[in-house]
Amino acid sequence: MSYLDNERLKQVTFLLIIAFLGIILFKELYAFFPGFLGAVTFYILSRRYMFRLVEQRKMGKGWAATLIMVLSFLIILLPIGLLVNMLTSKVTYAITHSTELIKGLEAFNKQLQQSVGINMMTEARLQKLQEYITNVLPSFVGATFNTLTAIAIMYFILYFMLVNAREMEEALWEYIPLKDENVELLAKETKNMVVSNAIGIPLIALIQGVLSLVGYLIFGVPQPVFWFVVTCFTAMLPIIGAAAVYVPMGIFLLSAGQTWQGIAVLVYGFGVVGTSDNLFRMMVAKKIGDVHPLITIFGVIIGVSLFGFIGLIFGPLLISLFIVLLKIYSNEYLVKKREVKIVKTAHGKEKQMKNSGD
Repeated sequence: MSYLDNERLKQVTFLLIIAFLGIILFKELYAFFPGFLGAVTFYILSRRYMFRLVEQRKMGKGWAATLIMVLSFLIILLPIGLLVNMLTSKVTYAITHSTELIKGLEAFNKQLQQSVGINMMTEARLQKLQEYITNVLPSFVGATFNTLTAIAIMYFILYFMLVNAREMEEALWEYIPLKDENVELLAKETKNMVVSNAIGIPLIALIQGVLSLVGYLIFGVPQPVFWFVVTCFTAMLPIIGAAAVYVPMGIFLLSAGQTWQGIAVLVYGFGVVGTSDNLFRMMVAKKIGDVHPLITIFGVIIGVSLFGFIGLIFGPLLISLFIVLLKIYSNEYLVKKREVKIVKTAHGKEKQMKNSGD
């Protein structure tokens, strides 16, 4: 075995050991992964402010990181937490009063059957629904605890990422086994996707929620602020979006005898709220980042199932990075092979011409 083959064997063996240990660590630390992804998101959004505070304002790294974390909590997480708290209080009340909820659904089903002739709730479905609601409360409490834990882990990781920002980026730049231009392409694509989804998706959802709130107030929908919050969250869901709220609401109003309100909610929902999704999505895409809608839709579907709520951001990022890595692979290896092939072909033709000349 030659010296080069021996060195290559050592390198491959070493990489396999690293990959094996990495898989074990990832498997054992997967529970903390959503918190890590959240830290990466906030780091990408706040890194330039960190550099500005430290390098221009001459603030200490620890104080600058703490200030950014406090501001991010007050500006982003606290308002979201208040909205979620209002939503969870309603959900908890509905779960603890499941019997009243089932009776209300039975009455709604009877009205719907009399007015439209559709029987949506059979006895078996109502029984399954009641069992589901009974089992939801423990998992709901567990999900709340997991979310708080993920936020705590996120800020713990974010602090050290911000304090060691320059060193961390230099290390990543050095150890990623790609050309500098490809590392730059990877960093740019990651930043664009994170910013586009972390800001774009909630912004579009908020716009749809505000438009829906205007309609709820005009058409006399009960508890409009609560339904505004629900619409904001459902608007972030792929494919269905805000229609998950205004379609059942319109049907309910129709079955309750409020014909014009029901028709108005449905027309306003499809005509104004639904149209605003496409309109503002194009505007946001031009301002923040040019992301194809299919990448966003399929990315969100994949990301939510893999990472939970933070998958709204990192699902589309996975698809985008996959496409970028294909481009990088083409630039790193396939282009070289084509160039070598072209050189060999040209050399062969030149040799053939010399032989024919002789």
